[in-house]
Amino acid sequence: MGDNGPQFQFSGDLMRWQTLLLCVFLAAGANVYARCIDYQSQRQALFGDLHVHTRYSLDASTQNTRTTPAQAYRFARGETLGIQPWSADGEPMRSLKLETPLDFAAVTDHAELLGEVHICQNPSESGYDAWQCRLYRNYPRAAFFLFNTQSSRAKRLGLCGDDGQYCRRAAAAPWRDIQRAAENANDATACRFSSFVAYEWTGASDNLANLHRNIIFRNSDVPDLPISFIDAPSAEQLWNALDEQCVEREGQCDVLVIPHNSNLSDGFMFLTQRENGAALDSKTALQRQRLERLVEIVQHKGSSECYYSGVGGEDELCAFEQLPYARFQDKFLGKLLPALSRAPAPSAGYVRDVLGQGLMIENRLGVNPFQFGLIGSTDTHTGAAGAVSETRFLGHGGAGAVVGEGLPPGLVDDLEYSPGGLAAVWAEENSRESIFSALRRREAYATSGPRITLRFFAGREFPEDMCQRDDYAELAYKLGVPMGGELTSTTLGERQSPVFTVFAAADPRTGQQALQRIQIIKGSVDAQGQRQEKVIDVAGEVDTNSAVNLHTCETTDTGVKQLCTTWTDPDYDAGANHYYYARVLETPSCRWSQHICASAGVDCSQPQSIREGLEGCCSADHRPTIQERAWSSPIWIKASTGDKGDI
Repeated sequence: MGDNGPQFQFSGDLMRWQTLLLCVFLAAGANVYARCIDYQSQRQALFGDLHVHTRYSLDASTQNTRTTPAQAYRFARGETLGIQPWSADGEPMRSLKLETPLDFAAVTDHAELLGEVHICQNPSESGYDAWQCRLYRNYPRAAFFLFNTQSSRAKRLGLCGDDGQYCRRAAAAPWRDIQRAAENANDATACRFSSFVAYEWTGASDNLANLHRNIIFRNSDVPDLPISFIDAPSAEQLWNALDEQCVEREGQCDVLVIPHNSNLSDGFMFLTQRENGAALDSKTALQRQRLERLVEIVQHKGSSECYYSGVGGEDELCAFEQLPYARFQDKFLGKLLPALSRAPAPSAGYVRDVLGQGLMIENRLGVNPFQFGLIGSTDTHTGAAGAVSETRFLGHGGAGAVVGEGLPPGLVDDLEYSPGGLAAVWAEENSRESIFSALRRREAYATSGPRITLRFFAGREFPEDMCQRDDYAELAYKLGVPMGGELTSTTLGERQSPVFTVFAAADPRTGQQALQRIQIIKGSVDAQGQRQEKVIDVAGEVDTNSAVNLHTCETTDTGVKQLCTTWTDPDYDAGANHYYYARVLETPSCRWSQHICASAGVDCSQPQSIREGLEGCCSADHRPTIQERAWSSPIWIKASTGDKGDI
């Protein structure tokens, strides 16, 4: 070939060069993997559950949950799961099966008491006969309160020894099983299902308000033991420990921290100062922003979107699945000492209020520590990942109704609880890497259960025919940023308002409700620190002809299958910081409790029709209908200049 340089034989030399390059990438710590066959450059909606408890969680095990992590993943992938109560020969008396398998899931058993539960369940352990373990096996609910009281105060049980090392060592076995189950369930070859090694850090404030967070790892490189509230008894200590034992250590460990149930945190989950009372500094704010990219806005124990007091002029849709108490213990105080029970309050930690607080902190500090994307999940304590059906709900346990030795009569869970929600992401493919990246960039959204498809973009401009274009997604990515992204006022141009495009499609599965409307929720803080909040209907409308027959749960569904629009904010203030997120509403339908009441033939005007366990059907607190929904992660538009929003 003369002097034209070396020539490569494609089947030999080139393959060897590719192999050499791959080895170099791997040696350098690069995350190299083959694309899935269904890879989509414009991304696809995937649905999952990142909050699932099994037999290793104290509250689940003391309710006789026997589901293993492996069984929870098999259920998520479409297999049948048997749940309590159990027959004398150990067979389940109830079972569940998902209508449609999930795309991804994470088992998040409580790190606290992981070793203690293992000790009390295994006769080979030296502590098996300790009085605490005898209490656990003979009086499980009493053990639940005793064990939890200790762990909520960041203390070990006496059986763990003075330094707690016995229980830490005992936690290694279930932690290995949790990891093994996630690895075995992860379908890296066919890309049909992704699973994540995970756990829950179950923290509490001094007044026992909820500080719980789910810890999701990117891959199989994880700490030797999960970092618990006992080991790191504050959120800041948790972040520091995760940085030390995961992010900053040699290897591929990476992690996200997802707070949940801020509606029960009494305002302590999202403090606007340091946990030691000092003023918030930019280093701590940046650490939180880096690790806590998302917040769980809906789950089994209610919605945390926003507060509703029942006063006219408020956003009435904030009443959706709002719990009637402020903290977990208020539920029990309401039954025993009602005068001491506290009702929910606007400052409890509802996400919309916290998003506004983040803008105010950014005005002062230059960093927004509360720049959260939104997801949903179930918080099931039966291992039933993604069991969100209103028509086939069997209860999730946990803080809800405890199933006894026989089948529960009537309502299957406490009236205020629900089947929970789902996490959705826009990812190129169904792989750990792609899904985790979507979660990190906050291109994720929450649903209250239905598999609603939701896209949300913002930019300088979009074509007038945007919603009619076949290249909608490609053009939206080219001209704007998706949910979870940022823009700056300088990117938009002087005195130019942002333009949003939002697309939603109803759950395509048989029997699902149609869509009613799309709203955009706007929050802003101007240069003087004045906060504003507004809810705008941008597509669809309320049809008064849409109705629900409470006796049969049949609906007159007048909604539509798809909604799409572009919207320009007419009141945009270029000198203010903003967040915008989309909320998509289905037409009304029967809630899970009403499905049971209707099926049982309850007529509240006929007392004889109200059988045992169905008294809640006629309670003043009963909500017979529900308006299912989806919430996008916000898009932030910042008054200050920067390069993040340049498009």
